[in-house]
Amino acid sequence: MSNEKPILFKDEMIRAILEGRKTQTRRIVPEWQRPSLTHDGDQYISIAQRHPRWGFGVFGKTEAECMANYNEEYGSLCPYGKAGDRLWVREAHAFVPMPAYRCSTGIYQQINPSDDYEACVYRENFDRARSFPWRPSIHMPRWASRITLEITDVRVERLQDISAKDARAEGCEKPDLPPEVRGVAGDFVADERTSFAVLWNQVNGPGSWGANPWVWVVEFKRVDQKGV
Repeated sequence: MSNEKPILFKDEMIRAILEGRKTQTRRIVPEWQRPSLTHDGDQYISIAQRHPRWGFGVFGKTEAECMANYNEEYGSLCPYGKAGDRLWVREAHAFVPMPAYRCSTGIYQQINPSDDYEACVYRENFDRARSFPWRPSIHMPRWASRITLEITDVRVERLQDISAKDARAEGCEKPDLPPEVRGVAGDFVADERTSFAVLWNQVNGPGSWGANPWVWVVEFKRVDQKGV
């Protein structure tokens, strides 16, 4: 039987999931789980889990081989789960009387199974011109979640190792840059990675992309979705 855990997403990423554009998410690896690659003679060594008295070590002849062994042996350490486990999505929301938006076009309501007069509406698909007392995603109860995901793979890698393909799987698109910015000299490429780097800095703070932290890469597929 699979485990089930909550996971938070912002409105833009909720929209990307609903549209089928987002099938990956990256979350910073906790300090106690961060790989610590060192080179010892003819092999690389990485500590997979730190503790004052013990830890798990993995080895490889190259850095890539070492990290491949890390992911194979210790992917189960991911706090979000492993392949086959499920994630129920938390997002910004509000509780309203069930009749309030029953006939409103484009507004999905989820009914509280223990109180059929109470419904949940979601900021992502709500009229953004209207002020509303939205509740933070962290406070969403399980019954109000409209999206359930199944984990298909987990791995650890450096943030900046993301490819353009994986950036698209994160829900990012190639930026539409003005002509005067295109073709900038150097190794700058205005692709989906650029969009992801900008998004990462917006979510995690200035300089967070440049810090290049270790991240858990969680790949998933939708298994239950309402309110598209």
